[in-house]
Amino acid sequence: MDPAIVINPTLQPSVPYDLFKQLTTVSIVTSSPEVLVVAPELPVKTLADLIAYGKANPGKLTYASAGAGGTIHLSGELFKSMTGITMEHIAYKSSPLAHIDMIAGQVHAMFDAMPTALPQIKANRLRAIAVTTAKRSPQLPELPTIAEAGVPGFEAAGWFGYAAPARTPKEIVATLNREIVRILALPDVRERLIAQGAEPVGDTPEQFAQYIKAEAAKWGKVIKMLNLKIE
Repeated sequence: MDPAIVINPTLQPSVPYDLFKQLTTVSIVTSSPEVLVVAPELPVKTLADLIAYGKANPGKLTYASAGAGGTIHLSGELFKSMTGITMEHIAYKSSPLAHIDMIAGQVHAMFDAMPTALPQIKANRLRAIAVTTAKRSPQLPELPTIAEAGVPGFEAAGWFGYAAPARTPKEIVATLNREIVRILALPDVRERLIAQGAEPVGDTPEQFAQYIKAEAAKWGKVIKMLNLKIE
């Protein structure tokens, strides 16, 4: 499971599942920051530059996402609401497709998952200006967080975790959790995940349950505040 499963019930009330009644959490496997990237030709190098440019050029900025309703899209909407700038949302079917148009200068900015954005950043095809998590990323330690760069309280992250059907016996859930934690502790697994921009987590079922409740509340508030709907 990933953030979409906690976002969709608010974004699309007709979803055919009740997250908290039909699933039991096992563990978060990885968490990764999103990184705010801009097109190379855009004359901004910092978050402050982007905000200033947006305010000086109302209605001219665009931002991409890998699909309407995901955390990448919602991060952009949250950013707009917290900074007061306007950016037109352009939804793509995937991040790589969005990258092509960004590199060509056809779209200006994007909140993207670290693993997918990192190759473009390292190749200097996209310019990274901030990360979305509360702490800086070890992959790009020179980049400030959005909160420390001038938008206090902003935080978003991508994550991936395992869940099981709600009636799964506790001993099976405990065994699954124990194996996930063991595998994530293997040095080669950790190194590979971190190199890709993902942080190994391996928390308890109880911690995961608390986390998704907080995520559902956070993004639900954003969706309702902005009156976002996906039909």
